[in-house]
Amino acid sequence: MIFTRIGAVIFVILVLGGLAWTGVVVTAWLGPMSAHGTNVMHVNGFVTNVGPGKDFTFVTDEGTKMSFKCNETCRASQRHLVRHVKEKAATDVYYIAGPKSEWLVIDAD
Repeated sequence: MIFTRIGAVIFVILVLGGLAWTGVVVTAWLGPMSAHGTNVMHVNGFVTNVGPGKDFTFVTDEGTKMSFKCNETCRASQRHLVRHVKEKAATDVYYIAGPKSEWLVIDAD
């Protein structure tokens, strides 16, 4: 009888853990799409230079250098980007491919 109850407790813990894990994975997968749209790409790295305006250069975690154009649809502030340069803070950039092979920023945090 005691083994049945222990087995039931273990089963319930495993089921709840599995559901929690599934929720975290689904949220991580759908979160950026729901906030920024389905055609938005994402890259992680460090901002190396800001200017002119809110445009900035960026180095990805893999070492690739990218230049981003931050126009009126960009949610990032210049002050926030400059702070990331000074602190050498990791930055997530959500962007779309624009005309003339430009990377247009949707959001940077």
